[in-house]
Amino acid sequence: MTPAISAPTAGPVERPAPPARALDRGLTPMMLNHLAYVTHDVAATADFYTRVMGMTLASTIFDDQVPSTGERFPYFHIFFRMGDGSTIAFFECTDLPPAAKSTHPAYDTFNHVAFQVASREELRRWRDWLVECGVEVLGPVDHKGMIESIYFHDPNGIRLELTVPLDPAWNRHTEQGYADLELWVGTKERAKREGRDPAQALLEMIREAKKRYGGQ
Repeated sequence: MTPAISAPTAGPVERPAPPARALDRGLTPMMLNHLAYVTHDVAATADFYTRVMGMTLASTIFDDQVPSTGERFPYFHIFFRMGDGSTIAFFECTDLPPAAKSTHPAYDTFNHVAFQVASREELRRWRDWLVECGVEVLGPVDHKGMIESIYFHDPNGIRLELTVPLDPAWNRHTEQGYADLELWVGTKERAKREGRDPAQALLEMIREAKKRYGGQ
């Protein structure tokens, strides 16, 4: 009699270790130090951020060489300070050509800087002040009960937002944030695997989710 041959049993599956996280090493940035942009008119930029936006001219640097890269660009670097000590900064560099135009309007809408104010009443005072200064203002806009904002542009064409939280925990919805991230990425990747248009799949997912939340 031929002995029965048993199917080989699979050994334990070794799962790859999860990637290391900065949080596990006790590493989280303390605050926003500065955002930096290019300006072609540092005088107009300084006037706008000090006179119109009420910030303090915090620091300046000028040199003929960029310290981080060694590139020989003569530049003027200027910082403007907000109430919490964070800053927005600009570089003026001689003989720079204009920046390339965006390839889609979404870039000009989504790329922006938001500054927080103390209250809805103050937000309306800001709106009135900006209009008085000849700045075109959009809003206020209520973002689904999370924040309320107004929008405008600085002399460099950078889209700015002044915002006030309506939800005191607006930046503490971590668990829901991960769930939404998984839903978005999963919908997009599933559409790719199925040979469907990811943009259309995401649009359908959004519309279905809006039905569940009363069309908000």
